[in-house]
Amino acid sequence: MNYSVTYKDVEAAAVRLKDKAIKTPVFTSRTANELTKAQFYFKCENYQHVGAFKFRGAFNAIACLTAEQRRAGVITYSSGNHAQAIAYASKLHNSRALIIMPKDAPEIKMAATKGYGAEIYLYDRYTEDREIIAQQLSKEHGLTLIPPYDHPDVIAGQGTAAKELIEEVGALDYLFVPLGGGGLLSGSLLAAKYLLPNIKVFGVEPEAGNDGQQSLRKGEIIHITAPKTIADGAATTHLGQHTFPIIQNLVDDILTVSDQELVSMMPFFAERMKMIVEPTGCLAAAAAMKNNVPIEGKKIGVILSGGNVDLKQFAKWVG
Repeated sequence: MNYSVTYKDVEAAAVRLKDKAIKTPVFTSRTANELTKAQFYFKCENYQHVGAFKFRGAFNAIACLTAEQRRAGVITYSSGNHAQAIAYASKLHNSRALIIMPKDAPEIKMAATKGYGAEIYLYDRYTEDREIIAQQLSKEHGLTLIPPYDHPDVIAGQGTAAKELIEEVGALDYLFVPLGGGGLLSGSLLAAKYLLPNIKVFGVEPEAGNDGQQSLRKGEIIHITAPKTIADGAATTHLGQHTFPIIQNLVDDILTVSDQELVSMMPFFAERMKMIVEPTGCLAAAAAMKNNVPIEGKKIGVILSGGNVDLKQFAKWVG
Protein backbone atom coordinates (compact mmCIF):
# COMPACT_ATOMS: atom_id res chain seq x y z
CA MET A 1 0.00 0.00 0.00
CA ASN A 2 1.39 3.42 -0.96
CA TYR A 3 0.78 6.21 1.55
CA SER A 4 1.61 9.92 1.32
CA VAL A 5 4.05 9.40 4.20
CA THR A 6 6.26 6.42 5.08
CA TYR A 7 8.50 5.24 7.90
CA LYS A 8 11.45 6.80 6.06
CA ASP A 9 9.72 10.16 6.54
CA VAL A 10 9.43 9.43 10.27
CA GLU A 11 13.16 8.70 10.36
CA ALA A 12 13.91 11.96 8.53
CA ALA A 13 11.68 13.84 10.97
CA ALA A 14 13.58 12.32 13.90
CA VAL A 15 16.81 13.76 12.47
CA ARG A 16 15.26 17.24 12.15
CA LEU A 17 13.85 17.04 15.67
CA LYS A 18 17.09 15.92 17.31
CA ASP A 19 18.07 18.52 19.93
CA LYS A 20 14.86 20.45 19.06
CA ALA A 21 12.17 18.22 20.56
CA ILE A 22 12.47 16.80 24.05
CA LYS A 23 13.10 13.06 24.20
CA THR A 24 10.25 12.62 26.65
CA PRO A 25 10.51 10.15 29.53
CA VAL A 26 8.93 6.71 29.62
CA PHE A 27 7.41 5.97 33.02
CA THR A 28 6.16 2.73 34.52
CA SER A 29 3.57 2.26 37.26
CA ARG A 30 3.48 -0.59 39.75
CA THR A 31 -0.17 0.24 40.47
CA ALA A 32 -1.18 0.05 36.81
CA ASN A 33 0.70 -3.22 36.43
CA GLU A 34 -0.92 -4.75 39.50
CA LEU A 35 -4.42 -3.65 38.47
CA THR A 36 -4.09 -5.11 34.97
CA LYS A 37 -1.50 -7.89 35.48
CA ALA A 38 0.37 -6.38 32.54
CA GLN A 39 3.55 -4.31 32.11
CA PHE A 40 2.83 -0.68 31.24
CA TYR A 41 5.15 1.84 29.61
CA PHE A 42 3.81 5.39 29.45
CA LYS A 43 5.38 7.70 26.84
CA CYS A 44 4.96 11.06 28.56
CA GLU A 45 4.40 13.66 25.85
CA ASN A 46 2.94 15.92 28.53
CA TYR A 47 6.60 16.76 29.16
CA GLN A 48 7.19 17.78 25.52
CA HIS A 49 7.66 21.43 24.47
CA VAL A 50 4.29 23.23 24.75
CA GLY A 51 3.09 20.32 26.89
CA ALA A 52 2.04 18.03 24.04
CA PHE A 53 3.24 15.76 21.23
CA LYS A 54 2.04 18.36 18.72
CA PHE A 55 5.40 20.14 18.78
CA ARG A 56 6.95 17.22 16.87
CA GLY A 57 4.70 17.56 13.83
CA ALA A 58 4.60 21.35 13.89
CA PHE A 59 8.37 21.78 13.98
CA ASN A 60 8.93 19.14 11.31
CA ALA A 61 6.36 20.68 8.98
CA ILE A 62 7.81 24.19 9.27
CA ALA A 63 11.35 22.84 8.89
CA CYS A 64 10.28 21.26 5.57
CA LEU A 65 9.05 24.58 4.12
CA THR A 66 11.13 26.67 1.74
CA ALA A 67 12.93 29.70 3.15
CA GLU A 68 10.47 31.92 1.28
CA GLN A 69 7.47 30.15 2.81
CA ARG A 70 8.93 30.46 6.30
CA ARG A 71 9.51 34.18 5.78
CA ALA A 72 5.90 34.69 4.70
CA GLY A 73 4.56 32.74 7.67
CA VAL A 74 2.11 29.94 8.43
CA ILE A 75 -1.53 29.54 9.39
CA THR A 76 -3.39 26.77 11.15
CA TYR A 77 -6.56 25.98 13.09
CA SER A 78 -6.57 24.27 16.47
CA SER A 79 -8.39 24.01 19.79
CA GLY A 80 -5.12 24.38 21.63
CA ASN A 81 -2.13 22.06 21.52
CA HIS A 82 -1.41 22.31 17.78
CA ALA A 83 -1.96 26.06 18.10
CA GLN A 84 0.75 26.30 20.75
CA ALA A 85 3.01 23.97 18.80
CA ILE A 86 2.80 26.00 15.59
CA ALA A 87 3.23 29.23 17.57
CA TYR A 88 6.39 28.00 19.30
CA ALA A 89 7.84 26.25 16.24
CA SER A 90 7.23 29.42 14.21
CA LYS A 91 9.02 31.45 16.83
CA LEU A 92 12.03 29.12 16.59
CA HIS A 93 12.01 29.59 12.80
CA ASN A 94 11.41 33.38 13.00
CA SER A 95 8.12 32.93 11.10
CA ARG A 96 4.77 34.66 11.48
CA ALA A 97 1.97 32.45 12.82
CA LEU A 98 -1.78 33.08 12.53
CA ILE A 99 -3.89 30.64 14.55
CA ILE A 100 -7.64 30.07 14.11
CA MET A 101 -9.03 29.01 17.49
CA PRO A 102 -12.58 28.27 18.72
CA LYS A 103 -14.02 30.86 21.08
CA ASP A 104 -14.49 28.18 23.74
CA ALA A 105 -10.92 26.85 23.64
CA PRO A 106 -9.34 26.49 27.11
CA GLU A 107 -8.03 29.84 28.31
CA ILE A 108 -4.69 28.31 29.31
CA LYS A 109 -4.14 27.22 25.70
CA MET A 110 -5.13 30.61 24.25
CA ALA A 111 -2.83 32.42 26.66
CA ALA A 112 0.08 30.13 25.87
CA THR A 113 -0.46 30.52 22.12
CA LYS A 114 -0.38 34.32 22.44
CA GLY A 115 2.63 34.01 24.72
CA TYR A 116 4.63 32.37 21.94
CA GLY A 117 3.95 35.39 19.74
CA ALA A 118 1.19 34.08 17.49
CA GLU A 119 -1.82 36.06 16.27
CA ILE A 120 -5.24 34.55 17.06
CA TYR A 121 -8.43 34.59 14.99
CA LEU A 122 -11.49 33.39 16.94
CA TYR A 123 -14.43 31.45 15.46
CA ASP A 124 -17.51 29.51 16.62
CA ARG A 125 -16.78 25.79 16.24
CA TYR A 126 -20.51 24.93 16.21
CA THR A 127 -21.59 27.33 13.45
CA GLU A 128 -18.46 28.08 11.38
CA ASP A 129 -16.09 25.91 9.34
CA ARG A 130 -12.50 26.46 10.43
CA GLU A 131 -11.08 24.89 7.28
CA ILE A 132 -12.92 27.35 5.03
CA ILE A 133 -11.79 30.26 7.22
CA ALA A 134 -8.19 29.02 7.04
CA GLN A 135 -8.26 28.74 3.26
CA GLN A 136 -9.60 32.28 2.94
CA LEU A 137 -7.07 33.83 5.33
CA SER A 138 -4.23 31.82 3.80
CA LYS A 139 -4.93 33.37 0.39
CA GLU A 140 -5.43 36.87 1.80
CA HIS A 141 -2.16 36.91 3.75
CA GLY A 142 0.03 34.61 1.65
CA LEU A 143 0.46 32.13 4.50
CA THR A 144 1.18 28.40 4.23
CA LEU A 145 -1.49 26.23 5.83
CA ILE A 146 -0.25 23.55 8.21
CA PRO A 147 -3.35 21.69 9.43
CA PRO A 148 -3.38 19.94 12.81
CA TYR A 149 -3.18 16.40 11.50
CA ASP A 150 -3.87 15.91 7.79
CA HIS A 151 -0.40 16.74 6.48
CA PRO A 152 2.44 14.31 5.59
CA ASP A 153 5.13 16.27 7.44
CA VAL A 154 2.94 16.61 10.53
CA ILE A 155 2.21 12.86 10.50
CA ALA A 156 5.91 12.05 10.13
CA GLY A 157 6.81 14.27 13.06
CA GLN A 158 4.15 12.78 15.32
CA GLY A 159 5.39 9.27 14.53
CA THR A 160 8.70 10.00 16.24
CA ALA A 161 7.07 9.62 19.68
CA ALA A 162 6.23 5.95 19.06
CA LYS A 163 9.64 5.44 17.45
CA GLU A 164 11.37 6.73 20.58
CA LEU A 165 9.18 4.60 22.86
CA ILE A 166 9.92 1.38 21.01
CA GLU A 167 13.63 2.11 20.71
CA GLU A 168 13.79 2.69 24.47
CA VAL A 169 11.74 -0.21 25.84
CA GLY A 170 12.06 -2.78 23.06
CA ALA A 171 9.34 -5.10 21.82
CA LEU A 172 5.77 -4.27 22.85
CA ASP A 173 2.70 -6.45 22.43
CA TYR A 174 0.17 -3.60 22.30
CA LEU A 175 0.31 0.15 21.72
CA PHE A 176 -2.59 2.43 22.67
CA VAL A 177 -2.72 5.86 21.03
CA PRO A 178 -5.15 8.81 21.43
CA LEU A 179 -7.14 9.58 18.30
CA GLY A 180 -8.57 12.90 17.15
CA GLY A 181 -7.88 13.65 13.51
CA GLY A 182 -5.39 10.82 13.24
CA GLY A 183 -2.00 12.52 12.96
CA LEU A 184 -0.56 10.88 16.06
CA LEU A 185 -2.20 7.51 15.38
CA SER A 186 -1.17 7.31 11.72
CA GLY A 187 2.40 8.37 12.51
CA SER A 188 2.52 5.88 15.39
CA LEU A 189 1.22 3.11 13.12
CA LEU A 190 3.93 3.76 10.54
CA ALA A 191 6.63 3.61 13.21
CA ALA A 192 5.24 0.74 15.28
CA LYS A 193 4.33 -1.58 12.42
CA TYR A 194 7.73 -1.03 10.75
CA LEU A 195 9.76 -1.61 13.91
CA LEU A 196 7.50 -4.34 15.37
CA PRO A 197 5.50 -6.03 12.59
CA ASN A 198 3.54 -8.18 15.08
CA ILE A 199 2.50 -5.37 17.42
CA LYS A 200 -1.21 -4.61 17.84
CA VAL A 201 -2.04 -0.90 17.76
CA PHE A 202 -5.31 0.61 19.02
CA GLY A 203 -6.58 4.13 18.47
CA VAL A 204 -8.75 5.57 21.25
CA GLU A 205 -11.44 8.24 20.82
CA PRO A 206 -13.96 9.90 23.16
CA GLU A 207 -17.36 8.20 22.98
CA ALA A 208 -19.03 11.44 21.93
CA GLY A 209 -16.71 11.81 18.94
CA ASN A 210 -16.26 8.32 17.49
CA ASP A 211 -16.00 9.38 13.85
CA GLY A 212 -12.80 7.35 13.48
CA GLN A 213 -14.45 4.20 14.76
CA GLN A 214 -17.40 4.75 12.41
CA SER A 215 -15.05 5.40 9.51
CA LEU A 216 -13.11 2.21 10.16
CA ARG A 217 -16.33 0.17 10.32
CA LYS A 218 -17.78 1.68 7.10
CA GLY A 219 -14.57 1.84 5.12
CA GLU A 220 -14.88 5.56 4.35
CA ILE A 221 -14.35 8.88 6.11
CA ILE A 222 -17.42 9.69 8.21
CA HIS A 223 -18.14 13.31 9.16
CA ILE A 224 -19.93 14.10 12.42
CA THR A 225 -21.06 17.30 14.12
CA ALA A 226 -18.60 18.87 16.57
CA PRO A 227 -18.70 16.55 19.59
CA LYS A 228 -19.11 17.85 23.12
CA THR A 229 -16.46 16.15 25.23
CA ILE A 230 -13.88 17.15 27.84
CA ALA A 231 -11.27 15.65 25.50
CA ASP A 232 -11.08 18.93 23.57
CA GLY A 233 -7.94 17.86 21.72
CA ALA A 234 -9.87 14.98 20.17
CA ALA A 235 -13.08 16.89 19.45
CA THR A 236 -12.58 16.56 15.71
CA THR A 237 -15.33 15.93 13.17
CA HIS A 238 -13.54 13.63 10.72
CA LEU A 239 -10.30 11.89 9.84
CA GLY A 240 -8.09 13.23 7.06
CA GLN A 241 -7.34 12.23 3.48
CA HIS A 242 -3.76 11.44 4.51
CA THR A 243 -4.47 9.86 7.91
CA PHE A 244 -7.44 7.64 7.05
CA PRO A 245 -5.75 5.28 4.54
CA ILE A 246 -2.93 4.58 7.01
CA ILE A 247 -5.35 3.99 9.87
CA GLN A 248 -7.73 1.91 7.75
CA ASN A 249 -4.99 -0.47 6.64
CA LEU A 250 -2.75 -0.67 9.71
CA VAL A 251 -4.78 -0.15 12.89
CA ASP A 252 -6.02 -3.23 14.74
CA ASP A 253 -9.09 -1.47 16.12
CA ILE A 254 -10.45 1.85 17.33
CA LEU A 255 -11.84 1.95 20.86
CA THR A 256 -13.80 4.59 22.75
CA VAL A 257 -13.95 5.78 26.36
CA SER A 258 -16.45 8.00 28.16
CA ASP A 259 -15.73 11.40 29.65
CA GLN A 260 -16.28 9.86 33.08
CA GLU A 261 -13.56 7.32 32.41
CA LEU A 262 -11.23 10.15 31.43
CA VAL A 263 -12.08 11.95 34.67
CA SER A 264 -11.18 8.81 36.63
CA MET A 265 -7.75 8.62 34.97
CA MET A 266 -6.62 12.14 35.86
CA PRO A 267 -6.40 11.58 39.63
CA PHE A 268 -4.64 8.27 38.96
CA PHE A 269 -1.82 10.08 37.18
CA ALA A 270 -1.79 12.91 39.72
CA GLU A 271 -1.79 10.69 42.82
CA ARG A 272 0.12 7.62 41.66
CA MET A 273 2.53 9.08 39.10
CA LYS A 274 2.75 12.69 40.32
CA MET A 275 1.96 14.34 37.00
CA ILE A 276 -0.79 16.28 35.24
CA VAL A 277 -2.33 14.69 32.15
CA GLU A 278 -5.13 16.49 30.30
CA PRO A 279 -8.36 14.64 29.41
CA THR A 280 -7.32 14.00 25.79
CA GLY A 281 -3.97 12.74 27.05
CA CYS A 282 -5.78 10.13 29.16
CA LEU A 283 -7.65 8.51 26.25
CA ALA A 284 -5.18 5.71 25.54
CA ALA A 285 -4.55 4.89 29.19
CA ALA A 286 -8.28 4.78 29.99
CA ALA A 287 -8.90 2.28 27.20
CA ALA A 288 -5.93 0.12 28.09
CA MET A 289 -6.87 -0.07 31.75
CA LYS A 290 -10.54 -0.84 31.03
CA ASN A 291 -9.35 -4.34 30.15
CA ASN A 292 -11.69 -4.58 27.14
CA VAL A 293 -8.63 -5.83 25.30
CA PRO A 294 -7.00 -8.94 26.88
CA ILE A 295 -3.70 -7.44 28.04
CA GLU A 296 -2.83 -9.72 30.96
CA GLY A 297 0.81 -10.78 30.79
CA LYS A 298 1.54 -8.40 27.90
CA LYS A 299 3.90 -5.44 27.44
CA ILE A 300 1.77 -2.36 26.86
CA GLY A 301 2.83 0.96 25.37
CA VAL A 302 0.61 3.97 26.08
CA ILE A 303 1.10 7.44 24.64
CA LEU A 304 0.07 10.24 27.00
CA SER A 305 -0.44 12.95 24.41
CA GLY A 306 -0.48 16.11 26.54
CA GLY A 307 -0.82 17.87 29.86
CA ASN A 308 -2.35 21.26 29.08
CA VAL A 309 -5.38 21.76 31.27
CA ASP A 310 -6.93 24.64 33.18
CA LEU A 311 -5.86 24.08 36.78
CA LYS A 312 -9.17 25.24 38.27
CA GLN A 313 -11.08 22.78 36.11
CA PHE A 314 -8.49 20.10 36.82
CA ALA A 315 -8.99 20.60 40.55
CA LYS A 316 -12.74 20.04 40.12
CA TRP A 317 -12.15 16.84 38.16
CA VAL A 318 -9.65 15.33 40.59
CA GLY A 319 -11.22 16.72 43.78
